[in-house]
Amino acid sequence: MSEQQFSLFAISPLDGRYRRKVESLSRYFSEFALIRSRCSVECAYLLALDGTGVFAPLASPERERIAALASGFSEADALGVKEIERTTNHDVKALEYFLQERLKLKTPSMIHFGLTSEDTNSPAWSLLLRGYRDEVQLPQLRRLVAALAERAETWADVPFPAHTHGQPASPTTAGKELAVYLDRIVPLLRKIAALNFPAKFGGATGTWASFMTAAPGIDWVDFSRGFVTGLGLEFSELSTQVESGDAWAEYFNLTRELNGILLDLDQDFWLYLMLGLYREPPKEGEVGSSTMPHKINPIRFENAEGNATVANALLSMLSEKLVRSRMQRDLSGSTVQRNMGVALGHSFLAVEETMAGLSRVELNAARCAAVLAEHGELLSEPAQTILRAAGIPDAYERLKALSRGRPFSKADLPALADSLELPPEARARLLALDVASYTGAAGRVCLDAVGRAKTWMEENP
Repeated sequence: MSEQQFSLFAISPLDGRYRRKVESLSRYFSEFALIRSRCSVECAYLLALDGTGVFAPLASPERERIAALASGFSEADALGVKEIERTTNHDVKALEYFLQERLKLKTPSMIHFGLTSEDTNSPAWSLLLRGYRDEVQLPQLRRLVAALAERAETWADVPFPAHTHGQPASPTTAGKELAVYLDRIVPLLRKIAALNFPAKFGGATGTWASFMTAAPGIDWVDFSRGFVTGLGLEFSELSTQVESGDAWAEYFNLTRELNGILLDLDQDFWLYLMLGLYREPPKEGEVGSSTMPHKINPIRFENAEGNATVANALLSMLSEKLVRSRMQRDLSGSTVQRNMGVALGHSFLAVEETMAGLSRVELNAARCAAVLAEHGELLSEPAQTILRAAGIPDAYERLKALSRGRPFSKADLPALADSLELPPEARARLLALDVASYTGAAGRVCLDAVGRAKTWMEENP
């Protein structure tokens, strides 16, 4: 079956319609990736076990074969494991038998010595998650931060209509509104980057009983700690047959929180485009509707919203399920783990589509200015605040009577000033009010947020 045919008949859109966009993720979340990672763990364990003296030392050719397989595990090797699994109906045991055949050790009983399947699976999955985070997720999110920072800095001082409760509200700037998202995302990225992925390595029920029975003279807990930390993972000393899953859940929840921020951004841009505050230039050859030729739809933001929603449903399920396992262990968690890549794949797509949407929109500064000019009633807030500072006791009520549900504009300010005994400075400030310039410290705090984002990007090149 050709790639195009596979795309037509794939059940999952990640393997079908979106295959080209997410194919790099197969390095971390495919069946091949999992088998390769397990093999890497088993091979590293053989080399570590060789130093304990439990078995006769490995010969140099044996060590070389182990190292070569760990670094050069191939598709043919994975198919060999799968062929054995057809008989065993057990994936990790199939790998053990494959290693016996492939490595031809003089002491094949070394392979998988003392281990339960989860002693292989736990570090294998954590290595894959860590690799995805470090090599794909964080670099992708760094690009998102860079895109937001560039636009926020460019539009830091451009007046922009604000809406609270869907109604016109005190103006902001286009850059400041983007900087809000920027300042929400960067702290999350710090947490994601700092998270340590765990692994257990304590035998069938986390007691090291099999190890200690066979070789009681070795501190197997200390050995396991050294082995797991040597892989760059955090050692889970206390476990059942499975690692608790708490750190994985934390990672999924942080990613889900990030997707929630993206959903907020995507939905806001959808609305901004609807209001004409942003616009998307036409792209040659693209169609927005099968019947309405004029349409330019915000499809990128809509795709991002849909994928983030799917991702968050799955990430929520994963974070809830993987921290629970009946008594010492049940197998329901194993099949659920295989969906981690599906959840993170949709999350990856959501970020890609958000960036694609941002790259295609232009700020409609003229429309923003026109909308602000239509709403002179926005001056009621600064006007009543100036009056309060001047000691006018019923300032709020005066402006409410003048502006709530009634036409009000800058032209009404002189009459208001004349009706009051105001100090000259207060009168001057009142008469100088203008909707377009009523943006306060928006530009400043926007650039402060951009600075924080740039600092993070410098720390994470």
